[in-house]
Amino acid sequence: MKHTAMKKLILFYTILTLLLLLLVNVFLPHYLSEQIIAEKKNELNAYSHYILDTHYETVSDAYTIYNKKTITARIAETDNILNVRTWIFHANGDLILDSGNESYIENSFNILTEHPHYFEAYYHVNDSVKTLLSETMLSVILPVSEQLQIKGYIVIHYPIHAIAKSVSTYITLANSFLILLMIAFLLGMLLTYRITIHPLKKLTHYVMQINKGEYVEQPTISKRSDFNRLQLELTYMKEKIENLDEYQKNFIANVSHDFRSPLTSIKGYAVAMSDGTIPPELHDKYLNVIITEVERLTKLTTNLLSLNQFEQKGYQLDLTSFDINLVLRQTATSFEGTCKQKHIKLKLIFSEKETYVTADKSKIQQVLYNLLDNAIKFSHKDSEIHLKTIEKKEKVLISVKDFGIGIPKSGLNKIWDRFYKTDLSRGKDKKGTGLGLSITKEIISAHNETINVTSTEGAGTEFTFTLTLTTPNNV
Repeated sequence: MKHTAMKKLILFYTILTLLLLLLVNVFLPHYLSEQIIAEKKNELNAYSHYILDTHYETVSDAYTIYNKKTITARIAETDNILNVRTWIFHANGDLILDSGNESYIENSFNILTEHPHYFEAYYHVNDSVKTLLSETMLSVILPVSEQLQIKGYIVIHYPIHAIAKSVSTYITLANSFLILLMIAFLLGMLLTYRITIHPLKKLTHYVMQINKGEYVEQPTISKRSDFNRLQLELTYMKEKIENLDEYQKNFIANVSHDFRSPLTSIKGYAVAMSDGTIPPELHDKYLNVIITEVERLTKLTTNLLSLNQFEQKGYQLDLTSFDINLVLRQTATSFEGTCKQKHIKLKLIFSEKETYVTADKSKIQQVLYNLLDNAIKFSHKDSEIHLKTIEKKEKVLISVKDFGIGIPKSGLNKIWDRFYKTDLSRGKDKKGTGLGLSITKEIISAHNETINVTSTEGAGTEFTFTLTLTTPNNV
C-alpha cells in the first residue's frame, strides 16, 4: 500500500520528535552542564576578587582589631545569598577562615597535609576534602601574591547539586516544550485531516468514480470548507460529462440529418437524369437544384469548421480600424435582390455619419450577414428591417431589428445552440444550417464583446451587439 501524504507527515514528525527527545535528554544535559560550570567559574572568580579587595587583608592580618568570627559572619551573609562557601588560606596551607563554620579555630587545619597539590590547579570539581566538605563542589582557587611571593589563597565553593538542579530545570522546560509541540502537532494533524485530507479523499474518490464512468453520489462537504467551491466545480463537470454523450448523439443526429437531406436530393436527381426518368430537356432545371444542394453542403461544412476553429482558440483576429456604418451599407446592398423579392425595406439609422471601430472586419461582416439573413427570412412581406449604430461612451451599439414572426420565450435561451431551430422557423428556414447564430456568438465573444437578443412572438426580433470605438487607422 502506497504511503499517503498524511502517513509520510506523521512518520516525519515522529522521527523528528524522537531525535529531539534524544537530543534534549542525552546531549543537551552535558552541554548545559559545561555551559553553566563555565559561567559559574567566571562568577566565582569575580567573587574571589571581591573577597580579596574587601576582606583578605583584614583576615590575614595577625594583629587585626576585628574578631575573626565577626569577619566570618559578614562573609557568610554574602555567601548565603550567593549559595557559596569561602575558604581563606595562608601560603603554608593553614586554613584561616571558613564561612561555612563560624566557630572554626584558626590554623587548626592544613590542607597541604592531606592534599599537597591542592593549590596547583585553579579549580576543582570534587568532594575530596572530606574533613570540611560533605558534598561535591565546584571550587575556584585565587592565589594572592605580593612582590611575586604567594601570601595566601582564596577558595570559593559552589555546590554541584545546584548546577545539576539548573540543568534539570532546563531539561524539564525543554521536555515540556516538546510535549506541547507534540500535542500541537497532533491537534494540527487532526485539524488538517478534518479540513483538508478527509474532504480531499472524498473528492479524489469522487473523481476516480467519474473517470471510471460509474455512478457516485455527490460528496457531502461543509459549505464553510475551502473545498466546497471545488466540489461544486466537480459536480458541474460531472453533469457536463453526463450530458456529453447526449450532446454527441444530438450533434451527430443533426449533422447527419443536415447532410442526408441534400445528399439524398443530389443522388435522387442524378440517378433520375442518368436512367432517363428526367428527360434531357429538364436536366438544366435539376442541375441547378443539385448545385443549390451542393452549396448548402459547402456552407454547412464551412460553418462547422469555423465553429471548431473558435472552440479550439486557434483563430487569430485580424484587428483593424474601419467605419462600421460603411460595412452596414455594404452588407445591406448585398441583400437588395432578396429584399425586392419580398418587398422588404432596409432602413439604416446612424447616430454619426462615420463611426470607426476596432475589430476583425471580415468576421464582423459575417456577423452582420448572418443577422440580416435571419431577419429577412423571418420577416413578413411589405415590412421593414432597421439597421442601427449608436455611440455610447467608448462603445458602439449595433442592432438589427425586424418586425417578423419573433422567437418564442421558450427558445430565447437556446438560439445560440448548434443546429437549434425554433418551431416557428422550421417552415420558413428550409436552407438554414442552424449554425449561423452559434458562429455569430463565437465571433463576438472572441472580440471580448457582448451580444443580446430581445423578441416578442408575432411582433419581431432585435439583435444588439457591441464593438469598441476607435479613431481611423488606430488599431
